[in-house]
Amino acid sequence: MSVQTARHLGISIDRPIEEVYGFLAEPRNFPKWAEGLGHGFEHIEGMTFMAQTPMGKMRVLFSEPNPYGVLDHAVIPESGAAMHNPMRAVANGGGSEVVFTLYRRPEMSDDDFARDADWITSDLRRLKALLEG
Repeated sequence: MSVQTARHLGISIDRPIEEVYGFLAEPRNFPKWAEGLGHGFEHIEGMTFMAQTPMGKMRVLFSEPNPYGVLDHAVIPESGAAMHNPMRAVANGGGSEVVFTLYRRPEMSDDDFARDADWITSDLRRLKALLEG
């Protein structure tokens, strides 16, 4: 497999890292801000959930809570390859940075890639508003 084009999308949040990471490490909080990931989350087992995504119903596997700020999740369709989504929360003084890496899948057009980046940026802004609100 060749290297995929990637975009790193981030936002500063004026809340302590413990609060930001704690909120994000709970998968049940994702529907509160991540419209791009989906809604209707149903817990399956462990860190695996079923969600109604913009591309249909899919399993979402979240990383286990950890001390490193890793918030990766994989969106897994019924058929086809899982879509890995690296995400990190890191301290920035008394606040935090949240960074999401968007990979361009081979079938994505330039418009699709730009649309996904805009959607993720909107989701990150919604997260900021929710946590700073």
